[in-house]
Amino acid sequence: MTPQTSPISSLLVANRGEIAVRIFRTARDLGLATVAVHSDPDADALHVRVADAAVRLPGAAPADTYLRGDLVIKAALAAGADAVHPGYGFLSENADFARQVQDSGLTWIGPPPEAIDAMASKTRAKGLMRAAGVPLLDPVDPATATPADLPLLLKAAAGGGGRGMRVVRDLDALREALHAASAEAASAFGDGEVFAEPYLERGRHVEVQILADAHGTVWALGTRDCSLQRRHQKVIEEAPAPGLPDTLRESLHTAAVAAARAVSYRGAGTVEFLVTADGRPYFLEMNTRLQVEHPVTEAVFGLDLVALQLRVAEGAALPLSPPQPTGHAVEARLYAEDPAQDWRPQTGVLHTLDIPGRVRVDTGFTDGDTVGIHYDPMLAKVVAHAPTRAEAVRALAQALAGARIHGLTTNRDLLVSSLRHPDFTAAQLDTGFYDRHLAALTEVPPDAGTAALAAALAEAAPAPDAPLAARLGGWRNLRSQPQTRRYTSAGTEYEVQYHPLDHPGVRLLSAERHLVTLEVDGIRRMFHVKRNSNNTEVYVDSPLGAHTLTAVPRFPDPQDRTEPGSLLAPMPGTVVRVADGLAPGSPVVAGQPLLWLEAMKMEHRILAPASGTLTALHAVTGQQVEFGALLAVVQEEPQP
Repeated sequence: MTPQTSPISSLLVANRGEIAVRIFRTARDLGLATVAVHSDPDADALHVRVADAAVRLPGAAPADTYLRGDLVIKAALAAGADAVHPGYGFLSENADFARQVQDSGLTWIGPPPEAIDAMASKTRAKGLMRAAGVPLLDPVDPATATPADLPLLLKAAAGGGGRGMRVVRDLDALREALHAASAEAASAFGDGEVFAEPYLERGRHVEVQILADAHGTVWALGTRDCSLQRRHQKVIEEAPAPGLPDTLRESLHTAAVAAARAVSYRGAGTVEFLVTADGRPYFLEMNTRLQVEHPVTEAVFGLDLVALQLRVAEGAALPLSPPQPTGHAVEARLYAEDPAQDWRPQTGVLHTLDIPGRVRVDTGFTDGDTVGIHYDPMLAKVVAHAPTRAEAVRALAQALAGARIHGLTTNRDLLVSSLRHPDFTAAQLDTGFYDRHLAALTEVPPDAGTAALAAALAEAAPAPDAPLAARLGGWRNLRSQPQTRRYTSAGTEYEVQYHPLDHPGVRLLSAERHLVTLEVDGIRRMFHVKRNSNNTEVYVDSPLGAHTLTAVPRFPDPQDRTEPGSLLAPMPGTVVRVADGLAPGSPVVAGQPLLWLEAMKMEHRILAPASGTLTALHAVTGQQVEFGALLAVVQEEPQP
């Protein structure tokens, strides 16, 4: 199809959250009008609030809203937009949607549909890359796999983001893993095709950002290392990929350009490789869209990739060579999730999101917004750029450590610990980083007891507008019965007994409702204290760390007790699978998967808490469940 050459005046973003906000920011800088689309839960989301116009997509689930290409195009035409940017995820790699956008007379901000088609299936893409001379791993037929082929990596032929991926280390587990991977791929992408290839231990995930115009110019915009991953999804990315020999870096650039030319690519895209411990690169896939981690490339090259996407879509030619890179950039993805609990996503109100320092923060949330169950739990991307890698890593860790994030459990502490881990600071990177270090990185932060003391002192402090007598009387230097407060933090209960001016090892310097200054072992510390609206949770931030404390009621509600062995939904979601043959009376073994729950684009296994008998099963496939809903009951078998 002939490239679009007419100028763009109004842009609809067929996406939500931080990527929509980020694209709107560039669009405004270029003088374009902006149009948002939103589901019902997103009616008051930040991307809707910052757009010039917004169109409702009725419903809540992605399949009814952001994945409805017909409704998105209808919205664009109704709002007077003349271009559609898909962001990433959802419809961004859907060739049929790209064609429909163009057939509707709108400009498509993305590669040609033919290029998307060519790379849509990883199995077809590998055939194209082999013909182009790009190095590949040889596939393995699961039907004839032998112990010598292990470990294997099962991958969905369509889509990405870690969905439909499984590592198999035992042939006896291969059949079940194939079934699970295929079912997840079919649910996520509408295509259950799964293939297998060797799983390379201690490999690095390295990718090359490319940008191509309609006039034959293809840029290779350096490398990115994305090796730190959980559930095959990236957590920390950086540019350039550290420690690569110049010859390897050049070969990756050459292979990426060859991949782009093989499909007559146009626009922004990413070619991903696995680099072995001995420096051999293998093609993984080509993402025919903008990547989540594109800001690190923008920082290093001083470019706005979204602006360049728009200009290329208008028919502009790129300069023959890109600018020279400078410095180093590192990005961390801040998720509403609990890494210590199998990366369980979190939902609820984000009371505070404040990240200090000279860092770039791309987010789709502000204070008071709600993180729901339907979408990815990423809260923000935080990016630091500095002359050297060590400076960029240090700046990013410091900004995250000083952030105030209240209302939801996040991976913030994990990110800080990862960035400060000796292996990371020494650039000893590979995709097994969290397999080896997760337990140590998710240990309960120290000094929760001191944080509980600060919370109690802040609670006891008189309000600023209290009468003078009350403010003076609250801190009389008289001996009396100690005050007692009880809090829980990360499953541990802390009982604080204190005199306002007398606590072992701690000297009170000042106390207000929101700020307590203590001298701890001779060192002055300031503790910022904030309570949520119902006064049950207290957030304490200090140089010693961040703590979320829950006030323990003096008289627990007896209704909070549940039957022993009860399996409760750890989050709102949809039951997508029940173990074959599972029914009341079935024997179960501790750790056996019983149910699979899907929430926030991730699949979570509900495991038997002990060996025994399933006495009740309340969940069925397709059922929507709320947080805390009773799913099943396991009666533990008596110990001999």
